[in-house]
Amino acid sequence: MHTRAQLANDFRKLGIAPGDVVMVHASVRSVGEIAGGADEIHLALKDALTEKGTLLMYAGCPQYADEVGRGNLTAEEEAEVLEKLPVFDGQTARSDRSNGALVEFLRTYPGTVASNHVTRFIAWGKQSEYLLFPEPWDFAFGEGGALDRFLQLNGKILIVGADHDTVTFLHYVETIADFPDKILAQFKVPVLENGVRVWREMKEYDSSGGAHAHWTDRFFALIVDSYLTATNNHGGNAGNAKCYLIDARGLCEFALDVMKRVATNAKVVNDLAELKQSAN
Repeated sequence: MHTRAQLANDFRKLGIAPGDVVMVHASVRSVGEIAGGADEIHLALKDALTEKGTLLMYAGCPQYADEVGRGNLTAEEEAEVLEKLPVFDGQTARSDRSNGALVEFLRTYPGTVASNHVTRFIAWGKQSEYLLFPEPWDFAFGEGGALDRFLQLNGKILIVGADHDTVTFLHYVETIADFPDKILAQFKVPVLENGVRVWREMKEYDSSGGAHAHWTDRFFALIVDSYLTATNNHGGNAGNAKCYLIDARGLCEFALDVMKRVATNAKVVNDLAELKQSAN
């Protein structure tokens, strides 16, 4: 059984220091049994960061809140959603379940701040307000959004036993990268305007199906693993979980190059896969 103090020490050994700005992706189950439950994970991270630091997570939105217009639903499903779905409220809506359990534990814990956008981030700590507000309505993963300011603050990405394909920061890279034939997603979101529920149009480069036709299955994981190999990052452990602490700026520069090359030549993906295999 792991304790909060042990986990905080593990996070410090990984390189987390007071004052850092850290975006975390975590699998609670991978950590193992924890005395006090899953909240001890984010509390241990806060201990390592201290009051000078900041913790950021991607919460997203409940099912259907950003689905109308994407083409993933049938006409009948869209009609029912348009009729019945309540207004999205960033302060009370549950996190997207696919983002793991820890984000909902953190979202509902005292002291956490949440944005009101369906591309919803939550934060705790010194830089919370700066990271989350204001947030652009369209292309919220990109310039002027939480991930943009996270990069400006020299943020670090912490993976705690989580799938490497879930690194949300790479949606920022997709958004700002200059490559041809980006796939645009346009959809509608239920919001409250003058006391009335309305469906407001929103745009992003497709974060659900992929921002380019050349993106392969688990493309983000391939980028992350290739970057870990290139930087000789072997990670460490927090509890039972295999963890990696990644410099966001370094990953951004690496991913920008990869995305530009893959967008113009799909075979580049094979080169990355071979690099990963040779390192294993």
